[in-house]
Amino acid sequence: MAILKSYSSLCFRGTTFPVCPSNVTHNRNTRNSCWKPTQAAVRSNFHLPMRSFEMKNRTSTEDIKCLRLITAIKTPYLPDGRFDLEAYDDLVNMQIVNGAEGVIVGGTTGEGQLMSWEEHIMLIAHTVNCFGGKIKVIGNTGSNSTREAIHATEQGFAVGMHAALHINPYYGKTSLDGMVSHFHCVLSMGPTIIYNVPSRTGQDIPPHVIQSLTESANLAGVKECVGNDRIKQYTGNGIVVWSGNDDQCHDARWGYGATGVISVASNLIPGLMRELMFGGKNPALNSKLLPLIDWLFHMPNPIGLNTALAQLGVVRPVFRLPFVPLPLEKRIEFVNLVKKIGREHFVGTKDVEVLDDDDFFLVSRY
Repeated sequence: MAILKSYSSLCFRGTTFPVCPSNVTHNRNTRNSCWKPTQAAVRSNFHLPMRSFEMKNRTSTEDIKCLRLITAIKTPYLPDGRFDLEAYDDLVNMQIVNGAEGVIVGGTTGEGQLMSWEEHIMLIAHTVNCFGGKIKVIGNTGSNSTREAIHATEQGFAVGMHAALHINPYYGKTSLDGMVSHFHCVLSMGPTIIYNVPSRTGQDIPPHVIQSLTESANLAGVKECVGNDRIKQYTGNGIVVWSGNDDQCHDARWGYGATGVISVASNLIPGLMRELMFGGKNPALNSKLLPLIDWLFHMPNPIGLNTALAQLGVVRPVFRLPFVPLPLEKRIEFVNLVKKIGREHFVGTKDVEVLDDDDFFLVSRY
């Protein structure tokens, strides 16, 4: 420190650190030493996103708030467990052609929890590169680790995603104050949808937590799975909300003020789900689709969806463990549902078929 004795402070990246004059004795037991701990570690703006000004402003939060049909897109696999990008591209194209306005990439339905972060960000980048001009790409970059959520969200926006989807910290749950702090850290980076699904996280995001985040211009809204009464509570306060439950989305949209739905079923029937969200009240159509939706969620999502898309010939019958296909009786039931609703309403062009147990690949290492 001798070379700095003519200075009273040292600046580093905008933070001022006090420097002791040379005539002060450095004794660790001296209480009146001039040393003071730096405040850099608690500066809220010290950790800055990696994006340019142009990237930050490429998509506004308002562009996300108006989306009515968002598909939580499925991730198809090759027999060795790697991504089947050809099948993925076909599936996304089917969503675009049939009127979906956005896709959630690497969400629960897309099995983001079974991906490495490298795979996750690559798939977001691929989707933006191929389809970003035609559909809004919303990357699931949430985590129960704030550090991971920040890093993944930085990378997601850096590769061009239009918005982020963030869940509350799960399993290793935090306090409500910790939840607010977690969301504030990621909201600063760009348009964000907060996802509340207590059945998976084990912890509800109460309305007062969401209300405390509305001061952020980047809060696009909430994907809410608790039910339509909660949706009404948000819409009554001017907060944008999407139904996270396909079986409730018709009533949420037309009776409770939801902007739309973030849908699993639209992977299979995007045109009918668009009609349900755009065409006004249609209880007859809603009733027609409920048996299919109930079938989809007979087992935890995305087991039913993966089985259905394989039987439609849209994806290979490959499952990354721990997911396994539905049993034979449910596979037969799906074929009958397709025939009742009409094959023309489902994605793909091949005849629906009942697959045998031996037709499926279960991949544990990939």
